[in-house]
Order: sequence, then structure tokens, then C-alpha cells
Amino acid sequence: MNDFHYENGAGMFGVSYRKAKSHHMPTSHLHGTYEVYCLMSGQREFFVQDRTIVMREGDIVIVAPHVLHRTTNAAMPEHERLIVNIHPSRAGMTEGSLPDVLLPLAERAYLVVRLPLHERISVDSLTGGIRQEIAERKPGFEHYAMTLTQQLLIRCCRHIGQEATEPPAPLSPMHERISEIVRYINDRYMEELSLQLVADRFYVSPYYLSRFFKEATGFTFVEYVNGVRIKEAKRLLEESALKVGAIAKKVGFGSVTHFGRVFKEATGYVPLHYRRGRPEP
Repeated sequence: MNDFHYENGAGMFGVSYRKAKSHHMPTSHLHGTYEVYCLMSGQREFFVQDRTIVMREGDIVIVAPHVLHRTTNAAMPEHERLIVNIHPSRAGMTEGSLPDVLLPLAERAYLVVRLPLHERISVDSLTGGIRQEIAERKPGFEHYAMTLTQQLLIRCCRHIGQEATEPPAPLSPMHERISEIVRYINDRYMEELSLQLVADRFYVSPYYLSRFFKEATGFTFVEYVNGVRIKEAKRLLEESALKVGAIAKKVGFGSVTHFGRVFKEATGYVPLHYRRGRPEP
């Protein structure tokens, strides 16, 4: 089957399939959908929240909306993967009526699902069905693919409900060090966070921080800091009546102009797009 990428016009559902001999991931890592990353063959390193996870054949990572993530380089670049993006309302997560089986999706920023072989067979059937529906595009294909995605989420959540909830162990002391720095950024994004200041705070050289931050997370230091700030800015735009200038300052940007430029680069939209039609006071 050839590579393909499908996204509906409303941004509620999308599917991307790729069989590659190199590293690749779509540029958008901050979106309002659940992302279901299914690794069908090969090996990937997947950074999410504050952890780098080694994914192997058959693994699935489910990332909640607005959580920064990225695949990073792995020792085995050749891989095959399926990515499905689905809005909570299309995943059966309507407000006030969340099925108990899907609670793990609402409670965690991400899920790492490693199924035993006998369960993988049925999951492979679901992911194969999603690929086929999108590739062939017969009448009703999008709705059919969404129902298959819902079944996939239920199967993953059933499995997670039977597992311990310990986070994956760090890959190395370097990864653990970078995880500490990521947690620091997540907590202090509203403050000044230059490469030099953070390097001094953790008693490392700026060169070390710049090089190993990129290696461990897939993001440059500045990309990640801006991403965390934009994530919070989107939330404030949607949930508060604060003016854009106040939001820019609150999340750590020195100027509204810089904020607007970075925001559009990260989301594809100007900040007021997320105001949901409400005029600024």
C-alpha cells in the first residue's frame, strides 16, 4: 500500500500512513485531537510530555490533545507506521457522558500500549481496516474509519486498565537529565528561559543542553519552550476573556508581535482564531 495522508476539512479526523527508510513526522505537534501512533514495524523513539519512549513493532502511543510530542531519531530508521488523529467528540468522549472504559484517555497525557501477541492480531485487523477505508474511499469511508478508531481506542483502554501505571523508565542518565529540564520548563514557561539561564540553573554548558535536548526530545530548546507557551496561550484564548497582549505576557513572550508570529507558525492560525467568535473586551 502506498503512503497517504487524509484529513477532513473540519480538522476532526485524519489518517496518515507511511513506510519509510528515514525519520519523518508531520510538522504539527500541537493539535486539538487525540493522536494514535501505531508502529507496525521497525523502531522509533517517541518524546511526549517529559519522557522519551522506545517504541517497537506493535506498540501504540495515544497522545491527548494539546500535549507536545515528536518522534526522534532511532538506531533503526526504517519503519512502518499509522497515525490517526481524532477529535474527542468523534472518539465517543462527549462532555458529561464519558464511557468508563475510556477514562484512561481523560486521565492521562499519554498512554503507551504494548499488547500481547494474541491481542495484536485483532488490533492489526482494526488498523488494517482504517488504512483500507482511507485508501479506497468508498461511500461512508470516513465514518467507517472513525468507528474502527473508536474500537481501537476501547481495546487499548481495556488493556491499560489491566496494567500498572508506572511511567516508562528513562533510557539513560542523559535522558533523565533532559527530563528534569523539560519538567522545569513545563513549570516555569512564564519566566525568562534562555538557553544560557537554564544551562546555568542545571550546571551544564549551553552546548551540552542544546545538543542533548534536541537528541532526547526531537525539539530544539527554543522550539520546545515556545511550544509550551503556545499550548497555554491556546487554553487562555479559549477559556478566558484576557486580551491577546495580556496572554502573550502571561505565557512568557516579550512582545505581542513575536507572540503572534510564533503562534501562527505553531498552529497555522492567528491567536484570535481561538477566541471562538468572542470579541475582545
